[in-house]
Amino acid sequence: MTGSETKSAVEWLVSVAPDPESCRWEWERNPLGVALLPAGRLWDVLILPGELGYPTLDVLTRCLDRPGPVLADFGDERMGFFVPAGTVARWVGTGVRGAGRGTWIVVPYPGRTTGGVRWLIPPDGAGTLTDPALLELAMHEAAAGLARDGKEATERKEAKKATRSDKGTD
Repeated sequence: MTGSETKSAVEWLVSVAPDPESCRWEWERNPLGVALLPAGRLWDVLILPGELGYPTLDVLTRCLDRPGPVLADFGDERMGFFVPAGTVARWVGTGVRGAGRGTWIVVPYPGRTTGGVRWLIPPDGAGTLTDPALLELAMHEAAAGLARDGKEATERKEAKKATRSDKGTD
């Protein structure tokens, strides 16, 4: 990110903070380089398990020049996709958690590496968010790909086992 992109992203993020200066202070002085920001004002966050999140992000980046911001936690266990405010209240689905009105999320300073949560796609400062319908379609395509890969792996394993049995090496 360039200096002006980072500044725009920071301004966009702190615009939801009850005290923007306190948020900036946290980013500067917190040893982890993170701040807590309220969801549900400009954006909600849909949180996917990492094993589904990464393939979903792959699908999105093939469909869009730039999806909305995406966070990943340490260990890549979860990914958070920034979507329009109010999405979490209307989201119907399983295996997806949401951070909407009344919740807070840990947000790193854009463009800096932290020891925990990090930006996979930082905010652009213009308020670009991922369309929830497009995210849902990308999730379905990613899940189908995971199921297909799992089925193919099982078939290869069974074929290998059958070959060993035919040779009497079971």
